[in-house]
Amino acid sequence: MTAFHLRPYRDTDEEAAIELWRRTWQQAYPAIDFAARVAWWRERWRNELVPNAAVVVAEDNGALVGFVTIDSAGYLDQLVAAPERWGSKLAEALVDEAKRRSPAGITLLVNKDNARAIRFYERSGFVDAGDDVNPTSGRPVAKMQWRR
Repeated sequence: MTAFHLRPYRDTDEEAAIELWRRTWQQAYPAIDFAARVAWWRERWRNELVPNAAVVVAEDNGALVGFVTIDSAGYLDQLVAAPERWGSKLAEALVDEAKRRSPAGITLLVNKDNARAIRFYERSGFVDAGDDVNPTSGRPVAKMQWRR
């Protein structure tokens, strides 16, 4: 696998980021039609995430292979790694960048049925901080926290 580098998000990354977001969620939840959510994701990306969070992308030979969003309160809304990169150092590097940008701590919500992601966050030093419900989907989520 080739190397990647992290860099700040640019507006020209929007289409690639949204497609990567869709593709990774489709891999994680194949029974859900995420193509139907692309317009909603695009609106959320433009109106909520990009204006309110630092977005750092991982790029490999000009292709976007991952990204992380972290806001000024330390909320990690999205950590996305291309499915073919799952199990590599990519997600770890993105989490480390979020920790660097939010040294006082990070909180996030993760679907309770996403055991793979929960294990990853636990290995990355996050701990269970209680149960919650995703306000959009109504799905049960685990709140997780990382503190230095």
